[in-house]
Amino acid sequence: MNRRGKDTAPSPEQRPGSVLPGLVPPPPQDFALRVLQRVGIPRERYDTYVRLDVPAGGLFVAATAQAVTGAALDGAGLTATGFEELHHARTGRSAIPAAKPFPGLTTALRTGRAARLPIDLSGLDAADRTVLEAVRTVPAGQLRPVSWIAREAGLTGPDVREAGLTGPDVPEGGLTGPDVWEAVVGALARNPVVVLVPCHRVTYDNGVPCDAAQLPDAGAALRAAEGIDMGRVDELLDRGAVFLGSDTTRIYCHPTCAHARRITRPHQVPFGTARDARRAGYRACKSCRPVAA
Repeated sequence: MNRRGKDTAPSPEQRPGSVLPGLVPPPPQDFALRVLQRVGIPRERYDTYVRLDVPAGGLFVAATAQAVTGAALDGAGLTATGFEELHHARTGRSAIPAAKPFPGLTTALRTGRAARLPIDLSGLDAADRTVLEAVRTVPAGQLRPVSWIAREAGLTGPDVREAGLTGPDVPEGGLTGPDVWEAVVGALARNPVVVLVPCHRVTYDNGVPCDAAQLPDAGAALRAAEGIDMGRVDELLDRGAVFLGSDTTRIYCHPTCAHARRITRPHQVPFGTARDARRAGYRACKSCRPVAA
């Protein structure tokens, strides 16, 4: 009320509702984690997670004290709450926001070299786990086809039994034809640790990216960030170059192999199959190990 007895409404900055929020700072990012630690909740009962920026957007990454346990892109509208719910449904453990990422995580994301980063895939069945472990061996900046992943995972031939992939769905001689394709692509689609288990580096056997684990735009962004020139890959495929040989070394490789990228165009010899390369007197690269079909 002013001196003349009339009510005067407070200005916006004088209103309690506009002043009090500024007096209460937001809680620290790891507030919930500090509470759990203070009350003595065992560490094995929950995971922590962070959100980091990657070329495909934001990436939520959860981990125990020993290993990364999950990762998901937020490109499809996934929120922190949604990630927490998905993680709990898959692992049975809560995911608590943390301020610091798992040791080595930021370096692995920056370099694309996560093969040595501890990742816990123990909650998957044996077939999915071996497929994703094979995917982890694909170097940054390179692509490998489904048939290569199947071979490295032991899904073809007698190595299936040695890998422990037994059961009614795995025949005695290993998987063949469409069964191999379905086993590998299905495992990629169920990948619980995207980006760090780099499914964006897997293609179908005709060279088309197999983005079963994420949206195609996300896969394209991740490949571009690693320097994978899909335009060059497509141009080689148009020439029938599923594999690329060098007429000087007489070695054939996958087109994105580090050795193949050094072959100058006059010395490039395209091959549609590994059998064609062998018949021409070429031997397989010991680095990228093409499938000897």
